[in-house]
Amino acid sequence: MLKKLALRATAISAASALVLVGAANSASAHVTVSSPDAKPGGYAKLVFRVPTESDTASTTKLVVSLPKDHPFASVGAQVKEGWKVVKTTENLPSPVKVGDVTLTKAITTVTWTPTGTGVPANDFDEFALSVGRIPEGVDTLSFPTEQTYSDGEVVKWADVAKSDADKPEHPAPSLKLTDTITQVAATTDDDDDDESGSDVLARSLGGAGLLLGLVALGLAVRRPGASSGEAK
Repeated sequence: MLKKLALRATAISAASALVLVGAANSASAHVTVSSPDAKPGGYAKLVFRVPTESDTASTTKLVVSLPKDHPFASVGAQVKEGWKVVKTTENLPSPVKVGDVTLTKAITTVTWTPTGTGVPANDFDEFALSVGRIPEGVDTLSFPTEQTYSDGEVVKWADVAKSDADKPEHPAPSLKLTDTITQVAATTDDDDDDESGSDVLARSLGGAGLLLGLVALGLAVRRPGASSGEAK
């Protein structure tokens, strides 16, 4: 009898753990930037992955800020069906030399707005830029981003981690630069899981854990009655 009760308690604990894991994964979803070919001194494709963290609203605007201290001489946006893009140019605080060119102004923000409904609730989309040159002697480039929802909420992904252990609530998409081809998530924590499908996985794990917990609880309540009936 004690062995059976211990097994039931273990099942309920495992179900609760699954629910907690699912909730944690859901909370960790955020806007990220990665690159398949970013190398100092070269040109690169930047890919911004944007999840819609809402059950009811859609993402209807995305504004990505480009670094002014390390401006890009060239910024091109990938043609994306269902979205229009606007690139804003500003005068730089002081001239910056990029390769053989000295820049006095540069593209500082790129804004995407949908011609339709945008990124639906609980889904994600990707937005790509071609930029260059990638600065040399720089460890990380940050891209503060504003995400607007159809219900009017605006989320500013602009916090910069102060250390590897620091995990701000709304981290700015950041790209680590090395001398080799790199593909980096939006935080400086190398242990972060790939965000692709994280929201779907979180909901699946949460639902499975809750169902398992209810089944285990039902067995724990029913079984003692059945046992007393068998013991004659």
